[in-house]
Amino acid sequence: MGVMAVMEGDVSYLGLTALITAVFQFTFFVVAATFKFDKVTDFAGVFNFVILAVTTFFLNSTHTLRQTVLTCMAVAWGLRLSIFLLLRILEWGEDKRMDDKRGNIARFAVFWTLQGIWVWTVSLPITIVNGIATRNPEIQTADVVGWVMWGIGVTIEAIADQQKLQLKRDPAAQRRWCDVGVWKWSRHPNYFGEIFLWCGIFVASTPVLEGGQWGAIASPTLITLLLLFVSGIPLLEASGDKKHGGNPAYRAYKSRTR
Repeated sequence: MGVMAVMEGDVSYLGLTALITAVFQFTFFVVAATFKFDKVTDFAGVFNFVILAVTTFFLNSTHTLRQTVLTCMAVAWGLRLSIFLLLRILEWGEDKRMDDKRGNIARFAVFWTLQGIWVWTVSLPITIVNGIATRNPEIQTADVVGWVMWGIGVTIEAIADQQKLQLKRDPAAQRRWCDVGVWKWSRHPNYFGEIFLWCGIFVASTPVLEGGQWGAIASPTLITLLLLFVSGIPLLEASGDKKHGGNPAYRAYKSRTR
């Protein structure tokens, strides 16, 4: 039984959220490709989560406490991060990840397609929980544990983002790697927070999952794999080594952090 399976009496928003995501990402892709415009890329990806969470919440009339809390968590995370990323790119002016894609429409289209798949997949716990109308068990330990995990994760991510931004704004630190605040203990605290908060959202969704709905585990699995092995840590590690690899202090920093 696949993730598309839906329990009798519940509502499947999987097709709807796929359609919304496709339209949303395609619209921003057209803008970005037409004007060679990097500034909307991350905003379009993260804000898409907000749209899916709000849409599925209001389409279902049940509005249980579990649905309300999980939707608010997704919206709070999405609004904070999308606005932060938009303001940051407006300040910096360009997204270096797009340097090898802007002039190649096929590669650019693949990037936006993959971004849409990422949004839809990682949103699965919210989408599935908001589509449940027939089951509303009492709040359980898993709910509370998930909420706490989300709170820890989103706090670490927000603090890490702000600390790194402040360092980059310091003219005296332009050639320095980020090792302030939570970055003293980890080279990628923002990614840890991101993974941890989505693991929390999945954990908080488990009390109502049945059958194929357990496919929602693809959400924390995908975000973890992407950040650890594909588009997150590997790219930043390579960039850091290129800039600072010859510095003994940087190598010492790497040896004591993860």
